[in-house]
Amino acid sequence: MRKWMLTWNLQNLFSGLYLHAIFLFGSVCVVYSDCTPEQLAAIMNCSKHERHTRNYDYMEGGDVRIRQLFSRTQWFLTIDERGNINGTQDPTDCYSILEIRTVSEGGILAIKGVKSQRYISMNRAGVLQGKDTYNENCNFKEVFLENYFNAYSSAKWTKNGKEMFIALSQKGKPIRGKRTRREHIASHFIPMKCREEERRVD
Repeated sequence: MRKWMLTWNLQNLFSGLYLHAIFLFGSVCVVYSDCTPEQLAAIMNCSKHERHTRNYDYMEGGDVRIRQLFSRTQWFLTIDERGNINGTQDPTDCYSILEIRTVSEGGILAIKGVKSQRYISMNRAGVLQGKDTYNENCNFKEVFLENYFNAYSSAKWTKNGKEMFIALSQKGKPIRGKRTRREHIASHFIPMKCREEERRVD
């Protein structure tokens, strides 16, 4: 059996991420029986965030990225097979590996779990759910923030004219969109970049 080595490079994160960076530093040897080899490879290849290396080319042509979304509240976003959206502090969790696909111009994306095969969706009330079928509720706009984090707002729904964002609380629980704001740290994520850029999940 091949062993995959995971190396995290979080040296450029702000001081608010320092404690979690200590946890992630170093090389970790991982064997997961409930992941397919492809999913395990995706996990092991997620190695560095996109700060200072943003590439806008993916926003054209329906490009796909395989990423983990690491929240500023110290959680990795997960989507399980029941459609539950939560946070985990385990960087090897299969459900934290996400396919981020461009669906239209202007940074409109769909986010799907590689293992669960469920799309993140937000309904009119701002509730996050995992759906097995793509629809307009699964569209999110990727916003590049000045602090080098990204935010993801519903492309369809707003609350009293204000954007509603994907967000994880300090306890790793999803926050209703109507309670989120662009400036809230719960709405800020770093996409952890995977080396295998050519990977596609159909």
